Amino acid sequence: MRKKVVQSFSSFWSGIRFATPCLNELKLWTTLGFALLAPLLHAAPREMDVVLVVGAAGTEEYGKKFQTQVEAWKKACTKGAVPMEVIAGNETTAKLEQRLAAAKPERSLWLVLIGHGTFDGREAMFSAEGPDFDAKQLAAWIKPLKQEVAVIHTASSSGGFLKALSGKKRVIITSTKSPDEVFYARFGEYFAVAIGGKDEADLDQDKQVSLLEAFRHASKATATFYENEGRLATEHALIEDNGDGVGTRSEVFGAEPSATAGMSVDGERAAQMVLVLSEEEQKLTDAQRSTRDALESELKKLKEQRAKMNEDEYYTKLETLMRKLGEVYETKS
Repeated sequence: MRKKVVQSFSSFWSGIRFATPCLNELKLWTTLGFALLAPLLHAAPREMDVVLVVGAAGTEEYGKKFQTQVEAWKKACTKGAVPMEVIAGNETTAKLEQRLAAAKPERSLWLVLIGHGTFDGREAMFSAEGPDFDAKQLAAWIKPLKQEVAVIHTASSSGGFLKALSGKKRVIITSTKSPDEVFYARFGEYFAVAIGGKDEADLDQDKQVSLLEAFRHASKATATFYENEGRLATEHALIEDNGDGVGTRSEVFGAEPSATAGMSVDGERAAQMVLVLSEEEQKLTDAQRSTRDALESELKKLKEQRAKMNEDEYYTKLETLMRKLGEVYETKS
């Protein structure tokens, strides 16, 4: 009887197609759990900080573009009840190094770089007011951090930072695929708006926009801009969250399984990270969400191993994961 019940849930969930490929059956279970338990829970505070680094504008035109992005991020952080600070002006590089050194280990960190980048054929640089900083410097500053860190680098030549910054508990997003893409990058303009909960960016319609969804939306909007202008695209964004130092282009997501066979596709963790939470998600603490996210990853791995398991073993493990998930929602904030 137990097998039939679990199997019926699994069969039902298998018919659900989410826009983000790394989301899985637990997504639906999450929604159902919230519907039942939301009245019992209270909004929980976030253990998370957002730090914006604004580089040298160079011209008034770019200064206005950068400020527009800053305002969009401010609006999103206010909506998401997440503290945000801006590092800009003289000695930006020194201030950033100091801020990262003072990061609290119990709080996750999103670092957003807005500005211009350069590449001299050897090192990719971020153009700051005062001394610039390169990928190796930034990698050294975040290396001691044990908490989860997301770096959204929206400047030109940002692709040159990806490999140096990637690692365990790191999500890296860059506006360009390589340091050679040195022209002004528009990706950050679209990303800043999307991460605040833009409806069109909510691909799975769960009333919130994840890092992966914002990445996909901004990538598509950027490509559309160049197409409409009849111009050759000079930026191709990447996302990396599995620590292998190799980024994934937006076009990969949503592709046929045969097209990605054998590929190490990023995005699983980024799909779980959200700045502006839905009303349902707000009812969980960060610890509960972390546990839920880990269970989602376990279920994904279980599904991948199903062909090597007998049915009883598979459904027993599936039931165990479902019960653990239920326990997450039984705990009041």
